[in-house]
Amino acid sequence: MTIAVIDYGMGNLHSVAKALEHVTHENVVVTRDPRRIHGATRLVLPGQGAIRDCMGELERSEVKGLVLELLSKAEKPLLGICVGQQMLLDDSEENGGVTCLGFMPGRVRRFPVDMRDAHGNRLKVPHMGWNQVGQHQPHALWEGIDDAERFYFVHSYYVDASDDATLFGTTDYGTTQAHVAIGRGPVFATQFHPEKSSAAGLRLLENFVNWTP
Repeated sequence: MTIAVIDYGMGNLHSVAKALEHVTHENVVVTRDPRRIHGATRLVLPGQGAIRDCMGELERSEVKGLVLELLSKAEKPLLGICVGQQMLLDDSEENGGVTCLGFMPGRVRRFPVDMRDAHGNRLKVPHMGWNQVGQHQPHALWEGIDDAERFYFVHSYYVDASDDATLFGTTDYGTTQAHVAIGRGPVFATQFHPEKSSAAGLRLLENFVNWTP
């Protein structure tokens, strides 16, 4: 039993691996070796930084084709994190427009420049820090996690999913509702960082480890 954190050169690879090791006795590896990825029982697709760089590194590391193959087969659980969530959509507005993996319909959009809270105070972009996540619909990865629990975010762009059936969690930032948890079949992905989200984040990772789609 192995959980493979897919290494294409971007993301908090070792932070994610350490958090997973905290909640499971399964073997956790950080790898880009196709044989180890194919042989893993569960997969994690992290991501951090600009989506153009993440998609570029996915291509340069020769992992993109493997990820597309795994998504098309949908045979094993996969967890996307941060830009790893955004890459699953059709495209992103970032960097002048970037084509993504197209696994789930929707776009990645930039937060408006001049956002205000309910009191008229200007909100910062990137959206950084703790925020509540509303559970749009039930999912095994929400087990034991309260609706409106707080998770940790760092992002300037957010997912706008086109298919409501793929939407599992939302966060309000100013007047923008970001789709921060999406899923289809054995794939689940979050904009927030579970590895940085204390007890709630560890519970989500534990749920992922125990998930049988």
